[in-house]
Amino acid sequence: MHTLLVKITIIKGRYYIMAEKPHLNLVFIGHVDHGKSTTVGRLLYESGAIDEQTLRKLKEKAKDLGKVGFEFAFVMDNLKEEQERGVTIDLAYKKFESTKHFFTIIDAPGHKDFIKNMITGTSQADAAVLVVAANDSVMEQTKEHAFLAKTLGVAQLIVAVNKMDMVNFDEAKFNKVKDDVVKLLGGIGYNPNEILFVPLASLPGENIVKKSDKLGWYGGPTLLEALNALKTVELPTGLPLRMPVQDVFSITGIGAVPCGKVETGLLKVGQKLLFQPSGKVGELKSIEMHHSQMPQAKPGDNVGLNVRGIGKNDSKRGDVISDASKNPAKVCKEFTGRIIVLNHPTVLTPGYTPVFHVNTAQVSCRIKAINKKIDPRTGATLQEKPDFLKNGEAGEVVIEPTRPLIIEKNEDIPQLSKFAIRDMGRTVAAGMCIAVVHK
Repeated sequence: MHTLLVKITIIKGRYYIMAEKPHLNLVFIGHVDHGKSTTVGRLLYESGAIDEQTLRKLKEKAKDLGKVGFEFAFVMDNLKEEQERGVTIDLAYKKFESTKHFFTIIDAPGHKDFIKNMITGTSQADAAVLVVAANDSVMEQTKEHAFLAKTLGVAQLIVAVNKMDMVNFDEAKFNKVKDDVVKLLGGIGYNPNEILFVPLASLPGENIVKKSDKLGWYGGPTLLEALNALKTVELPTGLPLRMPVQDVFSITGIGAVPCGKVETGLLKVGQKLLFQPSGKVGELKSIEMHHSQMPQAKPGDNVGLNVRGIGKNDSKRGDVISDASKNPAKVCKEFTGRIIVLNHPTVLTPGYTPVFHVNTAQVSCRIKAINKKIDPRTGATLQEKPDFLKNGEAGEVVIEPTRPLIIEKNEDIPQLSKFAIRDMGRTVAAGMCIAVVHK
């Protein structure tokens, strides 16, 4: 059963309960410079989510910085450094409504230096748009982002083949990119038959909201129509409350405001909240989403919290918030993960201590033991207690965090069970937790 949002509107002193559109978190991913931010900016502009005056200011700013044509990217790229370099560094959030859905759009960085933010953004998403440039096709981060999207549980994917203007809107070029992406996605567990491939050109605005006359050979949807075709996700409201902290802001008159996405369960004003791993408890005074206060928040909502008894130093990125009195989160001593090795320069062995990205936390963890090597497609055991795992191989490993960490068993709370393993500036492996020993 889907949760239907309602809003109460007062007209001439009477209360009317009106159905709201279902909410989806949507992330834009893909290789650096393939046009993710520009695609988002153009989509927001053409659908009326940003106005002419805002765009005019951004055009002037782009011109001043010598970045003519970057005005649509600047819609999401808020940081001064991002605008000067033309590279997305941090996560940007923007609300946007189509005829079917209410979206929170997350623009994730493509540049390899900013992958930790991309992992956080993708782990928060219900659906993803993988942007691939028609003149480049599949590149290093295209592969990495697609694999992380699958590992982090993003079930719905749209592929936007951008920069069609740079290949003269050629159908053969589009089909070549489509074949490359189908091969990539099929190999990591997506069903390419369930994925829409949309040709577009974000900078001139072809096939974003309106059909393009330059793509006469294409009979499929525009990007906006493809977004409208996304399925509403089943909300895990029946699971225990879990909200990983993405950031903590200091706001004058309020104090510390932890922000993040509610993954499971319900947040309600008045609730006693436990912050792990610190063990601090506070009372939830108010919830804010998109500058509006709300009495409760549900899975998928990106919110800021005002919690009585929680100061600036009591909460940080990587913490997990749960209900203090009902199924609270516990600190992990060690856990067993089912992993697949993606991109390790040699082999992965016991004793190896890379950085694990779990929810919004980054913690160095030691691989204590490799229990078995398994077939990544079927899960069947290929070898007991192997000495190592190499690229393309999957296995079950015992992992010991070097400092307190919250992770959940996939069987219990799948939303908090996924992780990526990073080392030497690359994602070397990814996986999910299948068993936990708590402290």
